[in-house]
Amino acid sequence: MKPGVRYAIAAAALFGASTPFAKLLLETVPPTTLAGLLYLGSGMGLAITRFIRRRGWVTKGGAPAEAPLTRRDWPWLGAAIVAGGIIAPVLLLVGLRSTPAATGSLLLNLEGVLTATLAWFAFHEHFDRRIALGMGAIVGGGLLLSWQSADGGFSLSWGALAICGACLGWAADNNLTRKVSAADPGEIAMWKGLVAGSLNLALGAIADHHPTPTASWLAAGLLGFLSYGVSLVFFVLALRELGTARTAAYFSMAPFVGVLLALLLMREIPTPTFWPAMALMAIGVWIHLTEKHAHSHAHEAMEHDHLHVHDEHHEHEHDAGDPPGEPHAHWHRHEPLTHSHPHTPDVHHQHRHS
Repeated sequence: MKPGVRYAIAAAALFGASTPFAKLLLETVPPTTLAGLLYLGSGMGLAITRFIRRRGWVTKGGAPAEAPLTRRDWPWLGAAIVAGGIIAPVLLLVGLRSTPAATGSLLLNLEGVLTATLAWFAFHEHFDRRIALGMGAIVGGGLLLSWQSADGGFSLSWGALAICGACLGWAADNNLTRKVSAADPGEIAMWKGLVAGSLNLALGAIADHHPTPTASWLAAGLLGFLSYGVSLVFFVLALRELGTARTAAYFSMAPFVGVLLALLLMREIPTPTFWPAMALMAIGVWIHLTEKHAHSHAHEAMEHDHLHVHDEHHEHEHDAGDPPGEPHAHWHRHEPLTHSHPHTPDVHHQHRHS
């Protein structure tokens, strides 16, 4: 299994696992405040982790240094934070006020579809019939999984449209984050969490007037660090290797992970739709795992900075000031190259297809 696939599945598992635990926390924490605590917990947890790794307190000499965010990255990251960390959560909260929970759960599955659609048609990421079929199977499983609790039918109200807008915001976030995925994923996720968490917590202070127990604050922060922070780090690593649409397809497994965990921890009885949903997702994942995309393609000359080893795409010379050992990160140049090998739309393979 490719490392990017493992990262994407790990991101989905961590994020999906947050659902049953967040449901428990909602008994003592208002929704807007909980959203702020989850984001802020992810940002603060990653900031602490980043400090420890830089000091080398966990591994001797510290972990390999990733490429830092640059001035060119901040417009993309800022737009991603606004779209996915501010606009999308607010639209979701507005929509949930007048939309049944079952309908809201169903609509949230649009995120994967919209992410792939933007990647394919707005950001020109390559896809073929096989990848589209796999994406359809995974999303179909998510839709079937959401439909299991539908009790009031499906209606497209203004609240439902707001939730659709939230999905579009997160889809834009995913594609914009793809633009900076070569940079340090921990730094990307840290800033997303700190900025979005602070703003959402401020909104929660205005909208929610119920005291929150200290234990719930700590639990929400820890859950946010794992299910939002660490999950986002894995998501960015997957974006770097798989591209946006394929990462979104694997990440669409998150609702299934949440339901499966709820079945195990809360002893809930699976509904009849659970098993066909699992089968559809398994088929979609198998289609993606068995993808073989190889053809002769040309790499144009380019310069950038990211963590790498010296493989067939990195045969550059080093200056005296470049870091020793591998993997390492430094500014380097790719000379024009034409070759053929299996690949996905990673940071080095964003070429056009005829």
